[in-house]
Amino acid sequence: MFDFSIVTTWIDNLLRFTLGLGDFWAILIECVLVGVMLLLGYAMIAIVLIFMERKVCAYFQCRLGPMRVGPWGLLQVFADVLKMLIKEIFFVDKADKLLYILAPFLVIIASVGTFSFLPWNKGAVVLDFNVGLFLMTAVSSIGVVGVFLAGWGSNNKYSVVSAMRGAVQMISYEMSLCLCLITAVILTGTMQISGIVEAQTGPWRWLIFQGHIPALIGFLTFLVAGNAEANRGPFDLAEAESELTAGYHTEYSGMGFGFYYLAEYLNLFVISGIAATVFLGGWAPMNIGIEGVDTLLNYIPGIAWFFAKTFLVVWLLMWVRWTYPRLRIDQILKLEWKYLMPLALINLVLMTVVVALGWHF
Repeated sequence: MFDFSIVTTWIDNLLRFTLGLGDFWAILIECVLVGVMLLLGYAMIAIVLIFMERKVCAYFQCRLGPMRVGPWGLLQVFADVLKMLIKEIFFVDKADKLLYILAPFLVIIASVGTFSFLPWNKGAVVLDFNVGLFLMTAVSSIGVVGVFLAGWGSNNKYSVVSAMRGAVQMISYEMSLCLCLITAVILTGTMQISGIVEAQTGPWRWLIFQGHIPALIGFLTFLVAGNAEANRGPFDLAEAESELTAGYHTEYSGMGFGFYYLAEYLNLFVISGIAATVFLGGWAPMNIGIEGVDTLLNYIPGIAWFFAKTFLVVWLLMWVRWTYPRLRIDQILKLEWKYLMPLALINLVLMTVVVALGWHF
């Protein structure tokens, strides 16, 4: 398995010793390079996800999806991005302009910040702290503030109702999400993201295998709660078109709306990436204990494993969205507080017992 830290160390030595730059300028250039790579990856993944969503939706509805712009509709998303970039940005009369302008930036900051924690390959984790999972959930929670401020700052009754729905839903389902992550922390013994992946290297070492029943329950619970956290169907009542027009971003145009649109799709990718990292081994290959097969599997780059697992989870969540009808707000909250939350708590105790008694693999 290739270790990307070889590349990062070479770049650091190039800047510090070969070019003779001081610590300040070397670190500054490295931070700029990492930031540019993150933003480029963020934008390209969003384009891929938008196109994938349209084609998956079309498949489940027995149609073709966008086909006119470019071969097989491949350039349709780029045309939509160009249209959004040249759209006029207007402001709402009697709106709270400070909150109205601030809200989209909070949402995109939370999305990009959480995106930065994803482990792409061995040695290629941008933000890798010893409390990485804790910090990741803390950064992601900023998005709730952006959703609520968008509705409140727009001075629109439909946006306010939508923001209240979205905020209470996201805050509620964060509880189950965090409990599922704590379950994984108990099994691996670390909150460091790279450490969680390292704990899953080896034959049948993915958490859903070595943690068996509690880990599988945690994985399924995480998928349901993550879908709701990202405001995806059937949990997209905050954007119920038949009731609230476009929801909390009704009054936004141009890139103000574009930020919410980007964040929605990248939050889907982030939730899927966290699920793939914590429960499916992240960039760790699927070793099965047969030497020749494992050797071949280890030749596959870690980033390929990560993307394959993440897009598998993305496809599953899209499948759910285009299969089940939208839930009512009381059904959404009942599912969390009466079913998912108790299940996650019981599963947490079960995982603790399993680890304490050494029943895990």
